Amino acid sequence: MKRILAIDYGKKRTGIAVSDTLQLIANGLQTIPTHELIDFIINYIAKEPVEVIVVGKPKQMNYEDSENWNRIEVFVRLLNKKLPDIPVEFVDERFTSVLAQRTMLEAGLKKKARQNKALVDEISATIILQSYLESKRLNL
Repeated sequence: MKRILAIDYGKKRTGIAVSDTLQLIANGLQTIPTHELIDFIINYIAKEPVEVIVVGKPKQMNYEDSENWNRIEVFVRLLNKKLPDIPVEFVDERFTSVLAQRTMLEAGLKKKARQNKALVDEISATIILQSYLESKRLNL
């Protein structure tokens, strides 16, 4: 099977996670500067087959789109042009940063490590992907 790639898109940095080839487990891949994201994805897909790209969709508590949504729409349009054969799906990403912080705390990471925003973004992408994988299994 092909992998599933997940993105926690940010204005400055973007967290990326990837599934195993059985599409069971989400693993953090890395956090990269957002301006390098398209090239990173194209290079990754050249090495590893990807079935779908999952992008976190930022919503506010009242279910309205957040301010980052406009940037994400532009990114996804460009991604669809560059990689028209790979579908892009969205997952509600509310609370992923909070869950990432909680995960880091429960893992026993020191305060300094928990303040690493790149690590928070990578863990957030992993949470987005794991949520997608679990919803996919439930819908089988």
